[in-house]
Amino acid sequence: MELLAVLALPLLGFLLLALFGAKRAAPELNIAVSFATLLAAALLVLRVELHGPILVWHDQFFVDAFNVFLVGLTAFVGFTTALFSRPYMRIEEFHGRLTPQRLRLYHAMYQLFMAAMLLALLTNNMGLLWVAMEAATLSTVLLVSLYRTRASLEAAWKYFILCGVGIAQALFGTILLYFAAEKALGREGMTALLWTHLNTVKGQLEPRVLGLAFVFLLVGYGTKVGLAPLHNWLPDAHAEGPTPVSAVLSGLLLNVALYAVVRCKVLVEGSIGSQLPSRMLMAFGLLSAVLAAFFLWRQKDIKRLFGYSSIEHMGIITFAFGLGGPVANFAAMLHMTVHSLTKSSIFFTAGHASQKAGTQQMDGIRGLLDTNPTIGWGLLLGSFAILGMPPFGVFASEFLILTTAMRVHPWTTPLLLIALGVAFAAIFARVQPMVFGDSEAKPLPHSPALVPVFIHLAIVLTLGVYMPPALAGWYRAAARLIG
Repeated sequence: MELLAVLALPLLGFLLLALFGAKRAAPELNIAVSFATLLAAALLVLRVELHGPILVWHDQFFVDAFNVFLVGLTAFVGFTTALFSRPYMRIEEFHGRLTPQRLRLYHAMYQLFMAAMLLALLTNNMGLLWVAMEAATLSTVLLVSLYRTRASLEAAWKYFILCGVGIAQALFGTILLYFAAEKALGREGMTALLWTHLNTVKGQLEPRVLGLAFVFLLVGYGTKVGLAPLHNWLPDAHAEGPTPVSAVLSGLLLNVALYAVVRCKVLVEGSIGSQLPSRMLMAFGLLSAVLAAFFLWRQKDIKRLFGYSSIEHMGIITFAFGLGGPVANFAAMLHMTVHSLTKSSIFFTAGHASQKAGTQQMDGIRGLLDTNPTIGWGLLLGSFAILGMPPFGVFASEFLILTTAMRVHPWTTPLLLIALGVAFAAIFARVQPMVFGDSEAKPLPHSPALVPVFIHLAIVLTLGVYMPPALAGWYRAAARLIG
């Protein structure tokens, strides 16, 4: 029942907002649907915690400790982003950047995007997972192009082409997976792609076919993760789309795509009996972290800056999953959590800072502590958190990843330290003038929704100094499932 509610509520919200999304009460309806989805997700998390994994509806849907934690995180950030978007989008309408018809498109596509991500997380079918990722791509293309400016249309087109090519690679990898599964399971149709069935016979799957399939799956879904050199769509999509879209892209979509990669890694490593998939994840992760860190120095747009920061952190998480083992997997999931919460809070403050200054160019944003202290403190604390300053949770997860790398693959440690050091210097050098100094920015026509910012940062701070035993046990169980 809880699983059905998690899947059905965003779809119901999509239908309602497609009809009434231009009404004055549409933001409140968007919030209500997101809150109902969060409640359903919380009940699903509780059920899995108490009774163990769930396998329902002819084994088409599967919930375990790994994906249920991402379901809870996705529903929570989806709800807080809906809260933030209420005043933000009304300010955009006040400034004439959006019409009621485009707001209807925004609200409807937001719920469709949430439905697609939750479907991708909950399905047991690798084919349906691909369909859900494609649906998420199509819905976000419309969200990125919402302003209908030349730059936003170009960013949406680049996003569509690059992610379309990537998802086509993932489709070919899924077809190869089906061929291998059909031989081992002796089944045809959709049942040959059920992950739980494949996991039980992964040692019988053809290793060469699975190895080739993983290359296509990693390239395909890795494009959605934003791994270098497949990352070019991500900074443009963040810069040109509405800020709530940037928050859910960085905070949610990248996690879901990486979840798909990790599920595939479990199957392939069990089949080929080799660490090749892990080494590929480590290579792509290191390349992404180092490349994005140096690109941070060239950015002048505040949303592009933190878009590249997302590439860096997804590289770190990918690298951690490549390291493998209970500690690295634990750290990767902790980093997924704190990055999602921190990065979405940063985009919330960056969005309102840009609205106050009338520009996304960092040279035009100054004196946030004077003009709006809550926005200034939110951006400053969020930047400290994402840069791994103690006692925030990002420091804890990065410390675990670094110490594990030192023990398992010492040669990777200098590369990680270089990436972290360069990123720290680049972001701090740009945030400090925006927060301090003088400004003549005008007040916003609607009060900004900054409660979600400090809720997110409070959770990240708490996870840096104290982790509830239930949450730690949850992460450990998921780390064991990944292997």
